[in-house]
Amino acid sequence: MRVTDFYELQLIILAIVCCIGLFVDRQLSRASKAKETADDRLENGRQGSAAAAAALSRKYLLVYAIVMGADWLQGPYVYSLYREQYGFPERMVAVFFVTGFLSAGLAAPLIGVWADQHGRRRLCLAFCITYTLACACITIPYTPILLLGRLMGGVSTSILFSAFESWLISASTTSGVASSDLSTIMGRATLLNGLVATGAGVVSNQLVGFTSSFVSPFIASAALLMLAWVVIRGTWTENYGSGGGKADSDLFQVKRLGQAWSIVRQDPLLLVLGLTQTCFEGSMYLFVFLWVPALQEHTMLATLPLGYIFSSFMISMMLGSLCYTGVTSIAARNASRGGDSSLTVHAKLSSIVCAVSAMALAASVAFRDERKRFFAFCLFEACVGVYYPVQGMLRGTLISNEHRATLSALFRIPLNVFVVVSLMTGVSSARYAVLTASSLVLSFSAIMTGLVIVQRSEEVAQTQNGTSAH
Repeated sequence: MRVTDFYELQLIILAIVCCIGLFVDRQLSRASKAKETADDRLENGRQGSAAAAAALSRKYLLVYAIVMGADWLQGPYVYSLYREQYGFPERMVAVFFVTGFLSAGLAAPLIGVWADQHGRRRLCLAFCITYTLACACITIPYTPILLLGRLMGGVSTSILFSAFESWLISASTTSGVASSDLSTIMGRATLLNGLVATGAGVVSNQLVGFTSSFVSPFIASAALLMLAWVVIRGTWTENYGSGGGKADSDLFQVKRLGQAWSIVRQDPLLLVLGLTQTCFEGSMYLFVFLWVPALQEHTMLATLPLGYIFSSFMISMMLGSLCYTGVTSIAARNASRGGDSSLTVHAKLSSIVCAVSAMALAASVAFRDERKRFFAFCLFEACVGVYYPVQGMLRGTLISNEHRATLSALFRIPLNVFVVVSLMTGVSSARYAVLTASSLVLSFSAIMTGLVIVQRSEEVAQTQNGTSAH
């Protein structure tokens, strides 16, 4: 079998398995709803919650699909654009990536406090503008302009992974959406993210083939970002953190940052939560930079079908998301019979995901065969599909609304430092060292999550239930 045919076959197989998973998930969801009568929903006060959850889900998922589509369109060809079309050496490509991560790290604390203080919706609108400008800059093969584009891309990334989730969690609290419904929305968001990314991989592949230029996906991305700006402005309402919406002379929010850091420092649960975010997302960002050269190293093809490989990764992520929704739905039924609380289930999933991710990256280092390495990368992407809703629910449960965006962004500082230090090691020559280090820190995160968050999760859940009862 030709190598190209191998990747096409794997994409088809993964797509079929995913369709079967989607069908089974839908049937189980219908069966679960059929067991719950209208009287039960009224007795539990969930009829209004379900309607609010459906409305919130439509608002959020539409925007989420558009902005993630814009982000994923760029995914397969960022490295190739710099390295192959513009002809930069790999060391300079690493500098471009490092610039983006440094920008994200430096902007993260300010992005978080500005979102809490001035409004999450407003920051999401700003994201659409800054990311569109970043796409425009990357189309100009002039080093200062490309660096400026990476700066704006880093700022945009900080907004994307803090303000949007904070808006959703705050809006769910305001609307009276139940925790289980919020978990479902987050699971669907990750599933939708995989679906959109899969389509984006195919579309970007076709765009590059049609235009013979790696720039075309970035132009399409800018068009989607402008659409997202229109939809957010027309459908989302504003929400804030503690003291938000009021005039404040402290532009850099030093006092608020100090309060947020004090909260994290005094709470071991939040410290471990931040550790997990740093280790997992840091490994994930490094993976974005390393998967192309790692597969190219042992391929017999002149050019890998990057769009198809990327789509395979995204379908793997969707399968991970389906596993998450299946496990949490079963756990929710068991919780009513005295099983683990939702917080405990998510804490255990977080530990397991880190452990399996560590094994996947370790396997990618051990295997020198291109196909085995591809399967190891697919397993890692499946873990990404579980990680996002799990981590989102843990943040939503353990972090108060007053400082949610601030703390979420604060966690991104060590994350970006970790990525920058790894990228500056030389990347190509130290590729295996970076993947090995990522595997080790993920193993450490899995152990710490098990020792701290899992061990204390039931105690925290009982405390929160007691507080809400009053």
